Amino acid sequence: MISVAATTTNHHHFMAYLTISNTKIQKGIEQGYLTFGIHFAPARLSGLDVCSHSSQGCRDACLNFAGRGQQSTVQKARVSKTQKFLVNIKEELQALSLEIKKAIKKAIKQNLIPCFRLNLTSDLPWEKLKLPNGNNLFEEYPTVQFYDYTKNASRMHLTIPNYHLTFSRSEDSCNQAKASVLASLGKNVAVVFSTKKKEALPETFQGLQVVDGDKDDLRFLDAKGAIVGLRAKGKASKDNSGFVVQV
Repeated sequence: MISVAATTTNHHHFMAYLTISNTKIQKGIEQGYLTFGIHFAPARLSGLDVCSHSSQGCRDACLNFAGRGQQSTVQKARVSKTQKFLVNIKEELQALSLEIKKAIKKAIKQNLIPCFRLNLTSDLPWEKLKLPNGNNLFEEYPTVQFYDYTKNASRMHLTIPNYHLTFSRSEDSCNQAKASVLASLGKNVAVVFSTKKKEALPETFQGLQVVDGDKDDLRFLDAKGAIVGLRAKGKASKDNSGFVVQV
């Protein structure tokens, strides 16, 4: 029988949480930003739910399987990363904090501004996860920009100066009602359109200006109260649940 001590030796040498190898987040480099993000196994793929408000359409169209995500080794790594993090949150949050510190230095060395999207394929409430000193990661790194998409409308009312959230519209009517209310309050709402790769997105949606969310991933630079238009990619291009808005 393996002792617990033996299993925790070199605990953090094997698995880095942060990645920059995501086509979308790399687009920010041209604008002087280096985004570091985390790919957890979305929804309940790891046996633990990291997307409490996900819809069927959202799960079916998830970009978890885009690009390198199609490889079974990548999927296995994401599952074990998710399980490892959620089973030992306190310990792993500290490890992640150290990674963030190193990532900040790495970006600055390259003359880039570091920013972090911790929910690339998840919707965890990072504001509730506390380090031993009582801080969440946003409080621990107050001068660094964090951002995410969320389907949890209550998170859209957070007032954390260095954490920007974009609400993600899906096919269910409850989500759409919340999206309308949030948009009327000047919050940003992401909408996936059936627009093809090279095509122009609609100029407006429900009377609001649409900005191109595919140009880069830097959502915190978007105008307030805008609809963030995203083109349907991968499995989403075959969606007929209503998650993707037909144009």
